[in-house]
Amino acid sequence: MAATTRRPERRSRAPLVRFDAVERAVHWVNAALFLILVATGAILYLSALEQAVGRRALIEDIHLAAGLALPVPLLMALAGPWGRALRGDLGRFNRWTRHDGLWFRAIFKDRANRAALRTQLDIGKFNPGQKLNAAFVAGSGLVMLGTGVIMKWYHPWPLSWRTGATFVHDWLSLAIGLVIIGHIGMALRDPEALRSMWNGRISRRWARLHAPAWLAEERADEAPAYGPVDPASTEASSPASST
Repeated sequence: MAATTRRPERRSRAPLVRFDAVERAVHWVNAALFLILVATGAILYLSALEQAVGRRALIEDIHLAAGLALPVPLLMALAGPWGRALRGDLGRFNRWTRHDGLWFRAIFKDRANRAALRTQLDIGKFNPGQKLNAAFVAGSGLVMLGTGVIMKWYHPWPLSWRTGATFVHDWLSLAIGLVIIGHIGMALRDPEALRSMWNGRISRRWARLHAPAWLAEERADEAPAYGPVDPASTEASSPASST
């Protein structure tokens, strides 16, 4: 009896799972914590805002709690089997290819040539800009946590450390704020990708345009699900069989 398989055409129209529920939860909880840190940090740093809001001690406590809580969602997500997809995506952030380098080179070209060049590149699930942003956020988050600890519990540290921690904390917070603004702006320019951060799914058309290497990986993973193709049916459907 010939084996039956599903039609590939149906598979090709099915959306891809870009982020699972754990990844989306980590993203939005961390986004909320970052916004709290930016808002409370601005109130503490800008005297006009501090006078308008008042209650400096409360704002300091909120800022400290949000900063200490920032790594918790990620660590909890990575701790168990529920974080398998997240661990896989973190591995993708650390993999760089030759095409990633060409993607950066395209930045210095005019818009038409840049778009044409990038359509020819095999970019994975995350483009090089997203990889660089993830590396910056991870590194700067650790630095902000360390300098914040020195600033809050300053007694064990020498004066030079406290002064340096304050300087780095203040200026790095400004850089992080600018990066967050850029991140939000880029997200708003791609509504389909932004929706995938809510529902987890994205169309294959988007993947074909923006992440062709990832689409190829997904197709390769899906191939076994269709089972072996019946040789008899293949032979019967071939042009040679009708001659």
